[in-house]
Amino acid sequence: MFKKKLTLIIILHFSISFLNAQSDTLFFHNGQTIAGTVVRIAEYTVTYRYIGEEAEKVAGKYAIEKIHYKSGRFETVSKKIEISGEEDWEKVILVDDKSQITALTRIAYITGNTAFINLHTAHTGDKKALIKLQKEAAKLKCAFILLTFDRETKYLGLQGWGATQNKKGGVVFCY
Repeated sequence: MFKKKLTLIIILHFSISFLNAQSDTLFFHNGQTIAGTVVRIAEYTVTYRYIGEEAEKVAGKYAIEKIHYKSGRFETVSKKIEISGEEDWEKVILVDDKSQITALTRIAYITGNTAFINLHTAHTGDKKALIKLQKEAAKLKCAFILLTFDRETKYLGLQGWGATQNKKGGVVFCY
């Protein structure tokens, strides 16, 4: 009885090893591993299929650490960005294409803006609003922002004095 169980376990182990050797393996930054076939790699995405399925899935490159091809070759796709708090705000990436955040987890909508009365040029006001947005994302320990709102508003006072306010908003994503 013991020999039959041992033989069955060995056969099962080699069958699984054989199936994995016949497929590509995608390693995601969130710890997920997927065995399948890599169909194509584009500028921002990786398209793949699960074993035995024809439907294609797409994941953004930021979500994937590496790919182990059935040929035995490894390819690094992206390095994981570690955000431990607000002090890491400079590591936060502003993505400009929705496909880049595919397979990442949506966390929250955040905003960043400058005050109405401030001494800055249009460029520095825009930069200050972006930094505030990045700091908010870093507080949430998220490495990616998809910008959805970007506006500069000009206000004119009674004396002809004006003020501007820069506002930015976006959705933050984590692994």
